[in-house]
Amino acid sequence: MAAAADTVPAGTFPSFMAEGTLLCRRGEYDKALACFNNALKLRAGDKHCLVARSKCYLKLGDTENSLKDAEASLQDDKTFSKGLYQKAETLYTMGDFEFALVFYHRGYRLRPELQEFKLGIEKSQEAIVNCIGSPSSVKLENKEDLCFISRQAESKKANQKAQIKLTKDQKWTRKQEPVRNPKTERQLLGELYADKAYLEKLLKDKDLMESSTKQGIKIADLVLSGIAYLDTRSEFWQQQKPIYARVRERKLRQQRWIRDKKRKPAEVGRYIVKSMEDIDMLLTGDCPEESCKKAQRVLKRIQGWSDDEVPNKNELIGNLHSCIGNAQLEMGQVEAALQSHKMDLEFARQNNLPDAVSRALDNIGRVYARIGKFQQAIDTWEEKIPMAKSSLEKTWLFHEVGRCYLELNKAEAAQNYGQKSLQSADEEGDVEWQLHATVLVAQAQVKLNDYWSAIMNFEKALEKAKLIHNEAAQKAIINSLDDVSKSFIEELEERETTVDTPADDDFGSENAKDDIFEKDREESEQSTENQEDEKEKEDARNRKDEDETIKKGEMHKKIKRTGAKGKRRDGKEK
Repeated sequence: MAAAADTVPAGTFPSFMAEGTLLCRRGEYDKALACFNNALKLRAGDKHCLVARSKCYLKLGDTENSLKDAEASLQDDKTFSKGLYQKAETLYTMGDFEFALVFYHRGYRLRPELQEFKLGIEKSQEAIVNCIGSPSSVKLENKEDLCFISRQAESKKANQKAQIKLTKDQKWTRKQEPVRNPKTERQLLGELYADKAYLEKLLKDKDLMESSTKQGIKIADLVLSGIAYLDTRSEFWQQQKPIYARVRERKLRQQRWIRDKKRKPAEVGRYIVKSMEDIDMLLTGDCPEESCKKAQRVLKRIQGWSDDEVPNKNELIGNLHSCIGNAQLEMGQVEAALQSHKMDLEFARQNNLPDAVSRALDNIGRVYARIGKFQQAIDTWEEKIPMAKSSLEKTWLFHEVGRCYLELNKAEAAQNYGQKSLQSADEEGDVEWQLHATVLVAQAQVKLNDYWSAIMNFEKALEKAKLIHNEAAQKAIINSLDDVSKSFIEELEERETTVDTPADDDFGSENAKDDIFEKDREESEQSTENQEDEKEKEDARNRKDEDETIKKGEMHKKIKRTGAKGKRRDGKEK
């Protein structure tokens, strides 16, 4: 039995991936799970397959295995956006909203153009706020960070036996306890003092205290246990320096770094990591100006440090130029953003950093495409193509290059890159990118007046849009099909009007040949044979023209039916 389980399944990796994806979209998660298991036997550790299987586990309610697969997909590539999103989704489903928010933010920093990360951040933040009560019954007057409640709940699970459970009777005994000096308590808790005051204010809302969560936990117990946790662990939080940044401590630390000529490597490292996180958070939080200023300040300070203090100084400087360029692009400072990304590219090439080179080329291409310099964007992205690490990355690059060629009215090149994008999307088994690539190929074929091929590709794209339930894409493709069908019908009608003209010319040429035959009677035998051969060829051409005319007529009828279907579809959509 064990030997049978280890046997290699009959099939290919792309086929198992495509079948599993289709079954997953249909809701047949058990069958899809089996397909992904077979695919992983053929290509163990494939990150895209691990993410797909994690989705199946999550749909089946197996959050533990879902989280394992999501983490495994990030083992070799910590910046894999799909893996980050899947891990965040799993953590959100498990109720770990705080940690889910962290991974949503990481993914958003890497791929800000993806809407799902932004939506994940919003729903996680809303869940963190809602976990302490209904917004309709609680006025959130305090704007401080309340995510410590999630950390308290996590600590409560680990120390469930040792945790003090407060009852309604203890609620009244707590009120009779002597109140600690507010000044001393504020010093111990720091910024958490405001959170404690907020929780104590919630105790006065009787309706809220009598309500319960979806899991049956009373809100009063959560609030009281949170206050008790802050009372008993205030000194611990003070020693461990919690995630809530203290403005006073940060200023003192910065002043100490300025005073000390010799900085410890650990202090430098913490400062750099904290600064980079602040820069990213400001940019993702719709504060590009603050992010740019912060990055410029850090850049100026690091440039004044020695290579001994910052071993990866040049790499860090290039990364900061990249952050500044992204912020400048968000602010609309396109030329400044282009210069910053070129500085990033220069530092990356000088220090032989291939990942940084790939990042800089990607950003430079985006800037060129944004300002309409499509040829420069093409040249930049074509240089990046050999550095692509996955088929999915190649799919995106080929598609963007093809789109730029289409904007430049170079339809043949756009078609070629669209086909390359489609091939990479097929290898990856990504239906959504197959849709984008097929539409690009069809649009290029319309530019080339190859209407019949364009119609076939638009029909394929329509099937893929239906497969992923993309209604907006379906409407756009149907409208395009209607327009292309009309153009194709007009072309066929123009050809039909000229189909009889070659026959008249052939008849005239036959009369000329007959006159020559009468004049050259002496060469009658050889001439007769030649004439018979020519006549047979002429008859064959005439038959071929008749067959083509019949085929065109049938095609004409089919296109008319296609156009009528497109109109009926359009009418139904309306």
